Amino acid sequence: MKTSSLDELKSELESVGLLVGGRPTPLAASRRPDDGMIDRWARAAAFAEPQARAVAIWAIRAAAHAAGVVPCSIQGLYEARAREEWSNKTVPAMNLRGWSYQTCRAVFRAAQQLDAHLFIFEQAVGEALYAEQPPAEYTAAVLAAALREKHVGPVFLQADHDQVDPKAYARDPQGEIARLKEIMREQIAAAFFNIDIDASTIVDLTLPTVEDQQRLNAELTAQFTEFVRSVEPEGVTISLGAEIGEVGHENTTPEELHAFMATYPKALARSGGTLTGVSKISINSGTYHGGKVLPDGTLAAVNVDYATLETISALCRKHYGMAGAVQHGASTLPGEQLSRFPGSGAIEIHLALGFTNLTFDHPRVPPAFRDEIRNYVFANHAKERAAGETDAQFLYNVRKKAWKVMKARYWDLPDDVQADVMASLQAMFRDMFERMNIAGTVDLVRRHTIVRAVEPPLPHALGGPPPDPASRSRFAVAIY
Repeated sequence: MKTSSLDELKSELESVGLLVGGRPTPLAASRRPDDGMIDRWARAAAFAEPQARAVAIWAIRAAAHAAGVVPCSIQGLYEARAREEWSNKTVPAMNLRGWSYQTCRAVFRAAQQLDAHLFIFEQAVGEALYAEQPPAEYTAAVLAAALREKHVGPVFLQADHDQVDPKAYARDPQGEIARLKEIMREQIAAAFFNIDIDASTIVDLTLPTVEDQQRLNAELTAQFTEFVRSVEPEGVTISLGAEIGEVGHENTTPEELHAFMATYPKALARSGGTLTGVSKISINSGTYHGGKVLPDGTLAAVNVDYATLETISALCRKHYGMAGAVQHGASTLPGEQLSRFPGSGAIEIHLALGFTNLTFDHPRVPPAFRDEIRNYVFANHAKERAAGETDAQFLYNVRKKAWKVMKARYWDLPDDVQADVMASLQAMFRDMFERMNIAGTVDLVRRHTIVRAVEPPLPHALGGPPPDPASRSRFAVAIY
């Protein structure tokens, strides 16, 4: 499939009523784009020249809104969980890198089999960079997949790990804060109405008390909370998360939760008025992002501290009006371990590398792809190799960054190969959804979700403002 030009996209927009006489009319779409058109728009959103990409992204968002597919905040659902109005479910939040349109289609297919709507699509800043997939493109992939699979209803998009860089913060605190605020502004413009703030990276464990250790984390989280509340769209309360335990380090304790919350509400109140705070909190419970890989490239068994998850989640609901604790680094856990999260009270689980592993290692993918991935990683990321890492460990930990060069290669696979990889992904998603106990959640989601379509920014090629070079994308690929 070739990538559509700007003129071809405009012609298709006219045919479905999103353009009339060259003027954008997103609320007057006369018909839903057909499957072939959605495929072409999704490809253009990923690979076309900048102006055509921007038009394709706008078209997908406008068509999605017209079809009842609306990016939403999960805030109402998490507030209901904090009130114990529902329980025994853990929300899967999935980082779907690189081949995102096809992978998201597999998600919606699995969800339809189970009548499930309680799941999140998320993207970390690092993923947007190494996959050269800015938030606006990721949103387009998710919404195009929803359109293609006839999904109707809320869609939850989330910024994962909006993280303070401790070295940059030490050099220039205000510069680092400004950097993250601009990233959040771009994410919100892309309809990421759920944001995880991570200032846990600047926790100083050498300070004398736990409250001292968590104070700066809490104060910065409050500052970012205030910023998000000042720029969120009218009628949307963005769901925010905080983090108090760095994944892969020491397990989080209840004392750290209490210490964080001893400062956070007070810091938030300094702005005056009453601002809605965080709805969840990420902790460490013994896992590692991507799993802990052994020298031979296999994964080590992980001892998840479910008791910590249960204790901290209960404290969140009882004392602080939050939905519970968030579990990171879990996509590579065995099924029997995944099944235990809903019973632990964990509100959310972040799942990422397992999907890339399946896509890269699928038996239908040409062996030459694995050679390309390996060669790219060793040629371009050797400086990221940790001391003492074997080749197998280094490749496993870093090969996700090959999406930058493999994305188009996967799009161009034969249709039957793509279908087989998508079917395997669908089975994986279905299994995870069943283990997270989110089947039959359509009514739950509708009952507790405020649906408000926020009009996407109009691109310059359709009459929007010209691009401002000073405010171009922070995510490696500029989209005008």
